Amino acid sequence: MNIHEYQAKEIFRSHGMPVPPGEIATSPEAAAALAEEYGGRVVVKAQVHAGGRGKAGGVKLAAGPEEAAEAARAILGMQIKGLTVHKVLVTPAAEIASEAYVGIVMDRASQRPVFMVSAEGGIDIEEVARENPEAIHRQPIDPRYGLLNHQASRLAFHLYDDIGVVRQASDVLQRLWHAYEDSGATLAEVNPLVVTPDGDVVAIDAKMNIDDNELFRQPDIAAMRDEEAEASSERRAREAGLSYIKLDGNVGCCVNGAGLAMATMDLVKYYGGEPANFLDIGGSSNPDKVVAALSIIGEDPHVRSILFNIFGGITRCDDVANGIVEATDRLELDLPITIRLTGTNEEEGVAILEEHGFQAMIDMDEAVQRAVGAVS
Repeated sequence: MNIHEYQAKEIFRSHGMPVPPGEIATSPEAAAALAEEYGGRVVVKAQVHAGGRGKAGGVKLAAGPEEAAEAARAILGMQIKGLTVHKVLVTPAAEIASEAYVGIVMDRASQRPVFMVSAEGGIDIEEVARENPEAIHRQPIDPRYGLLNHQASRLAFHLYDDIGVVRQASDVLQRLWHAYEDSGATLAEVNPLVVTPDGDVVAIDAKMNIDDNELFRQPDIAAMRDEEAEASSERRAREAGLSYIKLDGNVGCCVNGAGLAMATMDLVKYYGGEPANFLDIGGSSNPDKVVAALSIIGEDPHVRSILFNIFGGITRCDDVANGIVEATDRLELDLPITIRLTGTNEEEGVAILEEHGFQAMIDMDEAVQRAVGAVS
């Protein structure tokens, strides 16, 4: 689950991190009132679950209440990567002497969290990794012990020379680790972590992603979910119990099982296509799930072909076939559909599909090639 910057800052504050004040505004008048309360210059920042807010015009500096209102008026309602901005964060502008990046991400390859720091803060860390990878310093963390004091100091020395700043930064890194660990996060980052002209270390930005599997024991964080800020397709998929991630391709994939879904996307790429999504309907053959899956895929304007790839293990192929038939009867889809069905009760499933005018296939490669070839 993604949370907004202002929500991540609340978590950071609760762990004692130095975060500037800031409040949410949903109208230009509210932004002006907050700017007057803070006095001096303020920053008006779009609160939306998308990167690149600054480049899209979603972050503006304002010298006073009138400019803050103008900034909020320009940002509220704008689209950033397909998402509408409904609220802005108004926060005092910080005087900046230097900027750095600090973050923690779950590294699935090493199966442990990894701290990453870079003196090149204020820009996308992906850009730094691509153009100047040696500028990023990494520290794997043993979850049994957390971030140790000497590890925090070593990371801070990669960023700063002044010992006073290093000590502050080390403390911030320790607190960031506790915020990450206590929240069940998969990502926690500050970009930029700034040093002011007075030598104070301040986290003026915040980003966190929370593991969905942690939410049942994190009710306060689960309550932070902002459905208005989510893509409607992802919200509908979650409500239907589907695992769905939209991609940029044109071959819609509907698969049972995360591993098979990944393999399916790999094959689509291998045969020259581009997957439009990751979609795992799970082990259920409930027709409502199939209806929801097809509805979500079919509403993607980029999709030109739909591929069903079903391997019946515990799930019975005849149940899945009935679900596909019911789903296609209930939906009007003007797209070519390729179905690969194999596993438990596959003969019965194939017969059901053929009875309703579908050609079911057994070979996965052949089905993927056909789905890719059906893209017009």
